[in-house]
Amino acid sequence: MENKPSVLTRRYEIGRLLGQGTFAKVYYARSIQTNQSAAIKVIDKEKVTKVGTMTQIKREISVMRIARHPNIVQLYEVMATKTKIFFVMEYCKGGELFNKVASGRLKVDVARKYFIQLINAVDFCHSRGVYHRDIKPENLLLDENENLKVSDFGLSALAESKRQDGLLHTTCGTPAYVAPEVINRKGYDGVAADIWSCGVVLYVLLAGYLPFHDSNLMEMYRKIAKAEFRFPSWFPPEVRRLVSKMLDPNPTSRTSLSKIRGSGWFKKGLNAEQKKPEMENDQASQDSGNSNDNAETKQESIQLPNLNAFDIISLSDGFDLSGLFDGVSDKQETRFSSRQPASVIISKLEEAARLLRLKVKKKDAGVWKMERLKEGRKGILSIDAEIFQVTPTFHLVEIKKSTGDTLEYQKIMKEDMRPALQDIVWVWQGDQQQQEPQHEEQQEQPQQQSNSSSASSSSHDKPS
Repeated sequence: MENKPSVLTRRYEIGRLLGQGTFAKVYYARSIQTNQSAAIKVIDKEKVTKVGTMTQIKREISVMRIARHPNIVQLYEVMATKTKIFFVMEYCKGGELFNKVASGRLKVDVARKYFIQLINAVDFCHSRGVYHRDIKPENLLLDENENLKVSDFGLSALAESKRQDGLLHTTCGTPAYVAPEVINRKGYDGVAADIWSCGVVLYVLLAGYLPFHDSNLMEMYRKIAKAEFRFPSWFPPEVRRLVSKMLDPNPTSRTSLSKIRGSGWFKKGLNAEQKKPEMENDQASQDSGNSNDNAETKQESIQLPNLNAFDIISLSDGFDLSGLFDGVSDKQETRFSSRQPASVIISKLEEAARLLRLKVKKKDAGVWKMERLKEGRKGILSIDAEIFQVTPTFHLVEIKKSTGDTLEYQKIMKEDMRPALQDIVWVWQGDQQQQEPQHEEQQEQPQQQSNSSSASSSSHDKPS
């Protein structure tokens, strides 16, 4: 049997092995509190320390904290024992995009959908000073709704990694997808290098095979350096023009993300997607409008996660593991307690969301998702509200940003959400923090699935 904890910090049940690498294994997991699926990456501390890649692990955490976008795999939380590091991440049920391409080329509309989502994610990363450097179908996952999620930021770089010449110098990535300037080892721009890789991905999605391929690695590098490839006969002319501009061997004249977005072929896919939110908005308004009428009947059918003494202690600021990971904290949640029934709390949340023109839907047991209908450069603002039952007449509500812009989230919470919910609030946790400013100075850990602190985990491999 594999040496893995069956239950992690009384919060996750760990199941089957999903994959493994040199220093880590990834397992399927399930949240005990919410029943939500997750993927847990278990990293062996001793192995990464021996080869000197602990800095890389910390950088990956930092990058995933920064890169919160609907088309990027979300990092829920990070935990650690004396020998292991645990990444709790979003579970992508659809697996790798590579598996789809391995079965043959994709239809144009399907390939365009994935390409648009890839460009959205990469553009967002670049806006935050993050360069992926290993974009390929194996690192592009699909969720249960067939939406693309960029993963594996192990080779990524931050803007501050640039040398005085303003370029990156570490040669990395997968040969068939790497830009020619990366191979030349004379320094390269992370933005242009990622655009090249996205061009290769688009070619692979529509062709079903690589543009640059040869059994001799040096011959393949020669083809890459000269952008020596051919288009299949079924490639539309507009796609040929776009791919040719992305696979320009000269990084200074290579097309930009803004020009990719402005291309007719790209816009055609956006126009098709923009029709859907309008229909969803009408339905969300109708659903929210009926919320008060059903408030009394909801109480009997609502199933909420319960908080025991261990859970309440684990929510304390004093049990915070984030100090193990310097500079990787990003706490973006607030909590309040209420003496109102769950049905009243839910109705109030739905009413507040309706006033803010947010779409509301139930996500899991006790979890309601509220999100904007329009997606901007920083992605769709998505807010999760989770209700915990302490006693039948006392509830704890946790509101946190799931995706989107942090400043927009903070403004909504301060100016709109808090005043709208004031009638059902007994006390805000934030008000307690104002009375005890020393808590605000503590480092905060990455956003968590249910955002209880991970410091309650044991110092052994099998936390109890």
